[in-house]
Amino acid sequence: MNIIKLFKEISRLRNVLKTDKEALKRLDPSFETWYQFLFHAGYRALRLYRLSRAFYLSGFKFLAYLIYHTNRILYSVDIHPAADIEPGVVIDHGIGVVIGSTAVVGTGTVIYHGVTLGAKYITTGKRHPTVGRNVIIGAGAKILGPIEIGDYAKIGANAVVIESVPKNVTVAGIPAKIVKINNSSLEESDSLCKIKPELTLIGVEY
Repeated sequence: MNIIKLFKEISRLRNVLKTDKEALKRLDPSFETWYQFLFHAGYRALRLYRLSRAFYLSGFKFLAYLIYHTNRILYSVDIHPAADIEPGVVIDHGIGVVIGSTAVVGTGTVIYHGVTLGAKYITTGKRHPTVGRNVIIGAGAKILGPIEIGDYAKIGANAVVIESVPKNVTVAGIPAKIVKINNSSLEESDSLCKIKPELTLIGVEY
């Protein structure tokens, strides 16, 4: 346990939470007034996660898990303190969100309710997804295994993603398939350009 490191981590939280607030105001169209921070379950759950992570990284793991468990009780959000979530992430609604211990989430990402960033198998080491920046993950989506989700990707509601997703694409379905390729991604690979969109899948805006 390192008390000095703990003070450094907690002092760092001020800037991190400020970035989270700015992202919430920018990315949640329902946000109207400053006092909504007091009642926004997703933001408050994210704040508790960040506090538990500060204790976790400083070696105070009992307190880290205590805060983690409190988060589950208060907001029905299960974010392991070892998960790495960059500043500026938005968790909308919050209820039912599960993020595993080796998951990584990039800044600008929006996570809706019921999302799971989980593992496919019981194993050690890296077993949870790495989500890039500015990703949108629809309600109920499950992203499983040590896969990568590219920047600016969109994951449709209730999609089950078990393979890596390139940047700038939209995926949906069970298992998830590419249903839309943004213009900025057409240069990535010839094979990506040949994929036929599956327009019958639901949960994605076209």
